[in-house]
Amino acid sequence: MDGFPVPEIWLAHRVSYGETDMMGVVYYAEYLHFFERARSEFIRSRGMGYATVEERGIILPVREARCRYRSPAKFDDLIQVRAGISEWGRASLTFVYEIRDEGRNRLLADGMTQHACINPQGKPVPVPDWLKNLLE
Repeated sequence: MDGFPVPEIWLAHRVSYGETDMMGVVYYAEYLHFFERARSEFIRSRGMGYATVEERGIILPVREARCRYRSPAKFDDLIQVRAGISEWGRASLTFVYEIRDEGRNRLLADGMTQHACINPQGKPVPVPDWLKNLLE
């Protein structure tokens, strides 16, 4: 767990039946949903909901996503999802994630999402200072 960027957020999540496959293992695409929930909570924990960021004219679409699966999470497991920002570009930012077991001892998956910073017309714009200051 060393070397993870700060600030960070931990989000607890109980795996529901609908998030699993026939074997009771979390379906692979659900991990991206876990990343999204942690990312939203990270932004909220810094003092602003994502809806407010969009109201202020900044949209952060995902332009790249990666997930490495290391150990399966299963139905009814309580997992811990960690999120932080690892990199700032001129008009982008990169979130990193870890998904761990309830005690945060076993790494279940890790990954990243890179987000473009665009205006409501879909044009790339520099990351505004207010957003960078909020999230750093």
